Amino acid sequence: MRASWNMGLTILALWSAGFAVLCMVLRARRWFGGAPADAPSFTDILMLPRRYFVDVHRAVERRPAAARMHILLAGGLVATFLLALLALIGWVHGRLGAGLLALAGTAALTGTGLAAARRLPTRPAGLSDGAFFYLPVALGGSVIFFMLVGIQASLAIKNVLISFEGLLLLALGTVSLTVVAYWMAWGPMRHAVAGALHLVWHPRPKRFRGATDTALKSMDFDASKLGVERLKDFRQNQIVGFDACVQCGRCEEACPAFAAGLPLNPKKLIFDLANAGLATNYSGSPYPGFSGQRAPGSGALISEAGGITPETLWSCTTCRACVSACPMMIEHVDAIVDLRRFQTLELAATPGKAPLLLTELCDSDSQGGRELASRFDWGIDLNLKIAQRGQPFDVLLWVGEAGFDLRNQRSLRAFVKLLRVAGVDFAVLGANERDCGDVARRLGDEITFARLACDCIAELSPLSFDRIVTMDPHIAHCVGREYAAFGASYKVEHHTTFLAELLQTGRLKPVGSALESVTYHDPCYLSRYLEETDSPRDLLDGLRIPRFEMKRHGRNSFCCGGGGGAPATDIQGQRRIPDLRMEQAMETGATTLAVACPNCTVMLEGTANPRLEVREISELLLDALQEGP
Repeated sequence: MRASWNMGLTILALWSAGFAVLCMVLRARRWFGGAPADAPSFTDILMLPRRYFVDVHRAVERRPAAARMHILLAGGLVATFLLALLALIGWVHGRLGAGLLALAGTAALTGTGLAAARRLPTRPAGLSDGAFFYLPVALGGSVIFFMLVGIQASLAIKNVLISFEGLLLLALGTVSLTVVAYWMAWGPMRHAVAGALHLVWHPRPKRFRGATDTALKSMDFDASKLGVERLKDFRQNQIVGFDACVQCGRCEEACPAFAAGLPLNPKKLIFDLANAGLATNYSGSPYPGFSGQRAPGSGALISEAGGITPETLWSCTTCRACVSACPMMIEHVDAIVDLRRFQTLELAATPGKAPLLLTELCDSDSQGGRELASRFDWGIDLNLKIAQRGQPFDVLLWVGEAGFDLRNQRSLRAFVKLLRVAGVDFAVLGANERDCGDVARRLGDEITFARLACDCIAELSPLSFDRIVTMDPHIAHCVGREYAAFGASYKVEHHTTFLAELLQTGRLKPVGSALESVTYHDPCYLSRYLEETDSPRDLLDGLRIPRFEMKRHGRNSFCCGGGGGAPATDIQGQRRIPDLRMEQAMETGATTLAVACPNCTVMLEGTANPRLEVREISELLLDALQEGP
């Protein structure tokens, strides 16, 4: 009868493994049906343990309770399985082996209990329900099976297949392992395999080496289709990344568009991309305003009739809050921009005022169709030096669209005066400064971006300077990181970084400020894209103003709503993103809101009263030099 028991275990093992492989093969057909992607290197494969235990868990540990649950569940499950396997082949035995199995099984069962408790008695809005609710039951059944089989083998307890206990244990193992095997390919355990492959075959492997890889990928203008229309148009490793989603809801909770009631939920978006063409139920928070929306079919992903609506696609501000929050390091923004490229370049379906903006960029190299020379009208009395070939200088001041805006012109004048006080040798491009192309790229017009980038590089090439300084973090990111694809390499700094250097070296000596208190809003493109959070705070602290932090600050900052071309597409929600941010600022009790981006200045100063006074950091620093306490 012992042989019958062993035969039953063997059949179950073969069935579970074979069924899991079959399910994974069927799922993998979706992955490899996408556009070709470079294969992972041998180094990428070797780095999987580090990427999982360091990079992934760095994000998981932002929520200690969730981290403990995952460690107990995943660690205990793997340990129980391995110990049971070793016990069956005779390498683990005796009371010590049984004790280890009991310990590992108890840890895993504790983890399953904590996983179940997260949704009881009431499921948090960010978590998905459905199969995720029953996942702890299936995992718990597997743990109990492995633990009892291992303990039985360790202690050499006789069991026969025809006994009631044996049949019950085999039935438990058959049901739980079959469910888990299926869910590893088509259910809530999919991240176990797809997640590991995603970490090895990541679209942005530099993210695992401590670098911030945020530049959008260039596209092939000779391709038969520009951008992404269907799931198969995504690169293979992008599709794998969609399947790595664990539906934890962190991206949903971080998304400013979702918080404002715009029709975007990044978690639902990734679910729809991963399950396009499949009859799979979604049990999480829907897109706001589209509760009855069905998942995309096997055709076009973006459709007014169903699936992902255009309003969802154009609600994104490209702030990367979702990407930063995601423990599996999924690239939501890359997918959104790929989809936008098809809508813009193939269908000319960009909404709102965005088509006019893109037309003006094509015709005049500025977003508003203005004469380029008028960008510097605000500086006529400042005698700005125009950059000339053969005349070296230290700093090139890149002004951007802020030069056309009356409010931001005040900030520019303050910054120029600070440069003069510090004795900085700087120049501007004058009538030769074009738009850098950032907003065109975010709106999906890669062709206009590439043309503007090449024209700007051609303008910069004959000039001799040490660095580019700009008040606009969108420009700093675009010129400093995205122009590299065109063979251009510049040292580009945000003006707060440069001002902090001037302050540290004693070239600027503020004597204090009369302001009562201040809170600082981190621009997304400065904090998350460029990872600069210290310099603005160093400047404010140098003014000796009491400073209060908002709940969402630093790399966890909340968007102002001005990125990704959102003001031009103008998708409506229940609230305005800048209004939410102003409320968060007012909660600090500060009297002044300090900003460090022209877009943030316009968006936050455009909020309804009551609101804080919005001041750009250059303005505050100049006041501190002139007035004193």
